[in-house]
Amino acid sequence: MAVDRYEDVEFGEELPEFTPDISMPKVVQFTQAAQMNFGRFTDHDEARKSGLPGAIVPGIMSQGILAALIHRWAPTAQIQKIDTVFRAPLVVDSAPTCRGVVTDMDDESRIVEIDLTLCNEAGETRVLGTALVRL
Repeated sequence: MAVDRYEDVEFGEELPEFTPDISMPKVVQFTQAAQMNFGRFTDHDEARKSGLPGAIVPGIMSQGILAALIHRWAPTAQIQKIDTVFRAPLVVDSAPTCRGVVTDMDDESRIVEIDLTLCNEAGETRVLGTALVRL
């Protein structure tokens, strides 16, 4: 169920998780739009030659996926800030899970703090972050 108002949010609430599409065609589409068409993002063999486990999802795309999680939960939310930590590469063509949980609420400003994670199939956190969201 989508959240429209600050009053609809509960401390500790978990956002509905989802599995974003990070298939090679989607990553290529993103990198072309962002003018970031580099082999480490779009070619598994070239990425492996560089010591990576395969082509990796660009960091800014991972941030966009975290923002999408927020907007799937609260379509009218205004994201004030997203702070992201990249722990390990997220491999293209994998099936990660994107999650979030409300960790703080400020009644005066109507800003919600959300902890965010993007985990691989093994449950390892690859990207984590915190967002401040106004509702």
